[in-house]
Amino acid sequence: MADPFTPLGDRAIRFPRPESSTPRALVRALRTWHGVIDVVISRDDVAVYFAETPVVEPAQLAALPNLPDDAEVPRDIVLRATYDGPDLEEVAQAAGVTTDEVIAIHSGTTYLVETMGFAPGFAYLTGGDPRLALPRRPTPRTRVPGGSLAVAAGYTAVYPFDSPGGWHLIGRVAERMYSSSGAFLQLGDRVRFER
Repeated sequence: MADPFTPLGDRAIRFPRPESSTPRALVRALRTWHGVIDVVISRDDVAVYFAETPVVEPAQLAALPNLPDDAEVPRDIVLRATYDGPDLEEVAQAAGVTTDEVIAIHSGTTYLVETMGFAPGFAYLTGGDPRLALPRRPTPRTRVPGGSLAVAAGYTAVYPFDSPGGWHLIGRVAERMYSSSGAFLQLGDRVRFER
């Protein structure tokens, strides 16, 4: 029988993400495991990092699907957006709508922080309109300004600081996504963009 997880060095493991549990519930459950120091959830996988060589029983993994969600009510976050990104017109053309319609579609949606990654404070927001689910740009930019509001591959995100990036830039937000106190957005947050 194959191992239920893949070792990542001698102090971490990776396994397929259970679809039936929310990210917040997974993080809460995994942080109760002995020696866990960090949990990273992506769209398809979960990585768990330990202070020492982990001992994980198959029963621990089997208990992860269908976890009850965190009892703490998710936060509702409103980010102030200016829709003036360099790719706004290109996104409108690809979606078959006007730029005003892109703005209305994007700002008329409530998103969910589904995963965190790529860079500290980079939140992958799901729940967007499928018309804006464009593939990533064929050629990434070497520098995307921090605060840029972007769409790609069915997600919306705000770049937390200047970095390379291959998403379509449709605007920018006023709030800082990452600071010395950590990430502004958290797993499970519900996010709206307000003009």
